[in-house]
Amino acid sequence: MSTGPAQRSWCLVVPHDPTGARLARHRLADELAGVVAPALLADLVAVLAELVGNAVRHADALPGGVIRVAWRLRLTEHGPSVQVRVTDGGSGAGPRLRTASPDACDGRGLHIVSGLATRWGVERDGLGQSVWAQFDPASAQRPDLVTAG
Repeated sequence: MSTGPAQRSWCLVVPHDPTGARLARHRLADELAGVVAPALLADLVAVLAELVGNAVRHADALPGGVIRVAWRLRLTEHGPSVQVRVTDGGSGAGPRLRTASPDACDGRGLHIVSGLATRWGVERDGLGQSVWAQFDPASAQRPDLVTAG
């Protein structure tokens, strides 16, 4: 008899200000340290920081002046699969890849997300938008995406 993959989810509400990114990074790192490989954890922390930072800079807050941060870990036979998701009040244009000049101070964040994650996307509903990034070991074909330990 085979059992399905183990799964665990977390949800955190953080302030819609720069401290929200710090709180989210630390909580993610604390929860997943020792569960996923250090290289994967570094990528997850970088992507989550970028998504929360974008929400603070470019989107409205959810009611109460907050952003919702969530992640889901699935332990599969091929290694961990992790999705991080940041939900905010939305913005007019929505997130998109931009072209930044070599001397620009910003405009590269979603390129970083795109380069580190297997895939990413945006979902909108009546309350706002969620930007998510998925990390799958099978499709990424990276040896550092295996469970630590």
